[in-house]
Amino acid sequence: MIEVHQLTKIFQDRKRGAIRAVDGVSFRAAPGRIYGLLGANGAGKTTTLRLLATLLRPTAGTATVAGFDVAREPEKVRAHVGFLAASTALYGRLTAREMITYFGALNGLAPAEIKARLRRIAAELDMDEFLDRRCDQFSTGMKQKTSIARTLIHDPAVMIFDEPTLGLDVMTARAIVRFVRECRDRGKTVIYSTHVMSEVEKLCDTVGVIHGGRLCAEGTVAELRAKHGEQDLEEVFVKIVGAEGSP
Repeated sequence: MIEVHQLTKIFQDRKRGAIRAVDGVSFRAAPGRIYGLLGANGAGKTTTLRLLATLLRPTAGTATVAGFDVAREPEKVRAHVGFLAASTALYGRLTAREMITYFGALNGLAPAEIKARLRRIAAELDMDEFLDRRCDQFSTGMKQKTSIARTLIHDPAVMIFDEPTLGLDVMTARAIVRFVRECRDRGKTVIYSTHVMSEVEKLCDTVGVIHGGRLCAEGTVAELRAKHGEQDLEEVFVKIVGAEGSP
C-alpha cells in the first residue's frame, strides 16, 4: 500500500525563487492495482515518484510505502520498492547477468536465490540471448529490460514505473506493458507514470491527473470520461488541464 497525504516539494531557484514542484498531493495506491499518474512533461510526476522512492526528501506532507514513512524510514522503504525510470543508467562494462546479480547482492540475497530469480525474470522478459553481453552493447530495449530485471530481483511489494516505455520500439513497449500488468496480477502495488494515453487505457485501474504539481483529477478511466463528457482520453486530459489553468 502507498498512502500520500499533502505531499509537497519546494525547490529554491536563484532567479525564480521558490518552485513548488509538488504541491499538496494526496492519493492512495493499493495492492493488486495499478495507479496511473498522468501528466505532461514538467507536471510533477517524476518528482512525486522520486519522493516516494526516497530519492528526494519532502518539504512537507507525509507518505508511507508498505507501511514505512519515506522521511523517517527511508532504508525500510527502499527494501520494499522497485523504482524504474526511462533514464536509469547501467554499468556499461558489466554484462546483464553481472548487473542483475550485483543488485541482488546489494539487497542481501544469497547467490542461489539470485540465480533462481534471475532465471525466472530473464525468461519472462525474453532476455536469455543477451544476458551475457556487456550493457554498453545494448539497444534501448535491452537496457530497459535489464533495468527492469535489476529492479525486480529482490521481489519488492511496490513497483514504481516512471515512463518505462519512453523511446522504445513497439514490440519492446508491448512486452513491458504486459510485464507491468503481470506485476499487478501478482498482487504488487504499482504506480505507473506516463503521458501515453493508450497505456493508461490498457493498464490503469485508477488514474490521477497531475498538473502544475497538483493532483487535479482522480478516478477510473470510465469515471473521468463520464464526468467530462468525452470518450477520447486525450480530450478528457485536455479538458482537465485546461480547467485547472482557467482563472
